[in-house]
Amino acid sequence: MASSNYREHVVKVDIPEGLNVIFGMSHFIKTVEDLYEALITSSPSLKFGIAFCEASQQRLVRTDGNDADLTELAAKAAFDVGCGHTFFIYMAEGFPINVLGRVKAVDEVCRIFCATANPVQVIVAATDLGRGVLGVVDGQAPLGVETDEDKVARVEFLRKIGYKRGV
Repeated sequence: MASSNYREHVVKVDIPEGLNVIFGMSHFIKTVEDLYEALITSSPSLKFGIAFCEASQQRLVRTDGNDADLTELAAKAAFDVGCGHTFFIYMAEGFPINVLGRVKAVDEVCRIFCATANPVQVIVAATDLGRGVLGVVDGQAPLGVETDEDKVARVEFLRKIGYKRGV
């Protein structure tokens, strides 16, 4: 039975142009340090900020990173969403595809909600106990189904940006 104080709301996550975000859930305060280690060893040029919502004890947003502005953005997103044991990673000069495997391999990480540069909204439930993530809206709805020409353009784009080898 739902709490008499149950409510839902949507939180818009600010993602400035040129940045990417990974939003996930973990289970322990050690998450901040372990995510930092996973990211810092992934690429010497990667800039990032991490924020983690502590769900007990002091219930602080714990932060770390190698870029103060990205760390501040991550802290703001984490505080605004305000769901226990969730984390945000803001990234520049790198992409989620380059680090997502390492992030998922961190022992404390339970799940990834999204990894994107698209507009994001988090659907949050609030109860007497706290707040939880009901879901994530990542980007916009499709406008149609890919044609043969669209498939060719997709493959060419992936080769152009270096994620597939030319034939």
